[in-house]
Amino acid sequence: MDIGIIGAGNIGTSLARVMSSAGHNVRMACSRSPEAIAELCRAIGATAVTAPDAVSDVDVVIVSIPFFAIAQLEPAFARVSKTVTVIDTCNYFPFRDGTISAVDAGQPESIWVMETLGRPVIKAWNSISVGSLTGKGRAKHAADRIGLAVSGDDVHGKQIALELIDVTGFDGVDAGGLGESWRQQPGTPAYCTDLPAADLPRALAAANRADSPRHRELIVQRLRSAGSAATNDFIVELSRSVSGLSGA
Repeated sequence: MDIGIIGAGNIGTSLARVMSSAGHNVRMACSRSPEAIAELCRAIGATAVTAPDAVSDVDVVIVSIPFFAIAQLEPAFARVSKTVTVIDTCNYFPFRDGTISAVDAGQPESIWVMETLGRPVIKAWNSISVGSLTGKGRAKHAADRIGLAVSGDDVHGKQIALELIDVTGFDGVDAGGLGESWRQQPGTPAYCTDLPAADLPRALAAANRADSPRHRELIVQRLRSAGSAATNDFIVELSRSVSGLSGA
C-alpha cells in the first residue's frame, strides 16, 4: 500500500519504520520541511515530503501529531480522496494542547478530529506507549501479543487498520463505532495497559466516561513526578493501577 504519515515523532517514526520494512511505500511529513527529516526518512525507509504530498495519491493516511495541531491540517485534507482511509493516533492532553471545549465537554476525541478534518477517521495506535510499540511487537499468534483497540464507522477503513496493526506486531480488536472511541482514550482501562486481545473487550466495557479525564490528569501528574524514573514498565503499571486493573 501507499501510506502517508503526518508526524515524525516517536509514534509516526515507529509506524513508518515497521510498515516500510513490511514492503509498504511510506511517505512522511511533519511541521518541518522535508529536508529537515530527509536523513531520518532515509534511515527508516520512508520518503520525506510535504503534508499535501503525504495525503495525495495514497491508500492510507496516518495522523500522528500533537492534538492541538490537527486543525492546521485542514487545508491539506481538503485534497484527500474519499477513498483514502484516515487513521487517527492522537490523544488530547490539556497541559500540552490547551483547552478544546468540545472535548472537555465530553465529545470523543476522534469525533472532534473527524469534524475538524472534514473526513471520516479510524482511531488506532493511540492506546499504546512508545516503548511498548517499539519493543513489544510480536509475531502473529505469539502467546504474549498485545491487543490494540480500533474504532470507526467505515468497515473498509477499519479492516485496513486491523491489517496494519497486525503488521506492526499486535492484535487489533474491533472496539465499535467512532462514537465509542472514548473507551480507548487516556485514563481508560484500555489505554497503555498492554492487555492481550482476549482481555481487551472487558477493559473497553469497564471504561467510565466521567472518570477518564480525571484518571488521565492523575497519570500525567505522576509521570511528571517520576521524571527519568518513568520507564515503560512504570507507565504500563501506572496506567493499570489508575484505571483499576491492578493495585496501586
